[in-house]
Amino acid sequence: MTDPLRRFAWLDAMELTPLWRLRSRWLISDRSAQTQTDTQTNPQDVTIDTDRSAPRYPCQQTQRQASRQPTPPQAPPEPPSSRFPERAEQIATMDWEALEAAIRRCQACPLSRERTQAVPGVGDHRARWLFVGEGPGREEDRQGEPFVGPAGKLLDEMLFALGLRRGADVYIANAVKCRPPLNRTPHPEEIAACNPFLARQIALLAPRIIVALGKPAAFALLDEEVKIAQARGRRFDYHGIPVVVTYHPAYLLRNPADKRKAWEDLLFARRILMQQV
Repeated sequence: MTDPLRRFAWLDAMELTPLWRLRSRWLISDRSAQTQTDTQTNPQDVTIDTDRSAPRYPCQQTQRQASRQPTPPQAPPEPPSSRFPERAEQIATMDWEALEAAIRRCQACPLSRERTQAVPGVGDHRARWLFVGEGPGREEDRQGEPFVGPAGKLLDEMLFALGLRRGADVYIANAVKCRPPLNRTPHPEEIAACNPFLARQIALLAPRIIVALGKPAAFALLDEEVKIAQARGRRFDYHGIPVVVTYHPAYLLRNPADKRKAWEDLLFARRILMQQV
């Protein structure tokens, strides 16, 4: 898929132009994208807001007690990688075949009771690019492959705009391998149960760049909660592998105005990758 005219047509069909239109044969000038990114997000000014809830004061007595006794700091979420140590050690020795078989028969959390099938991942086992999403949806649960519904179509267009395609230098996985009921956001304990699988996939792949699609994917990789808007434009690391955080394609379908931001994030990830060459 190397025809520039065909690429423009695909981008037009996904309403990614003129915001995502390629100004050269392959990609928008990195210099232009960097200028846009710098004006919108200053990485040094970004902070991660870990405050998840505002204090509540149900009555005046509670207010007086709170004024006398400082509220203890809220404990951060337990890192997924710190749980299930014995199981994680076993998974860490598996090859691709054993790993995918273990994922398909996994019953480590309640999600296994509702699934049609587990969804390990798909793509090139020598890929430089790894894209990590949240979890399978209805179509993914039915077909056994990640990102095959409407969000998957948009992801394919994002890859196409970068000159990439599913299965060639790209691997796609999810933070959880089974569909959450009603496509809800995966819970932290569900991410924790699947984390050894994702860790082993990354170890076997040894990708050069990881793109986290959405907050649950970022949490699975970074062991911390982040806000996408504040994490954009920053380079994170997963055991020495660069990680870029951006919006999930399903979010972009609901908020098409943010497609431009996602495109900038992909160009940022590409620059990081090219700097390693």
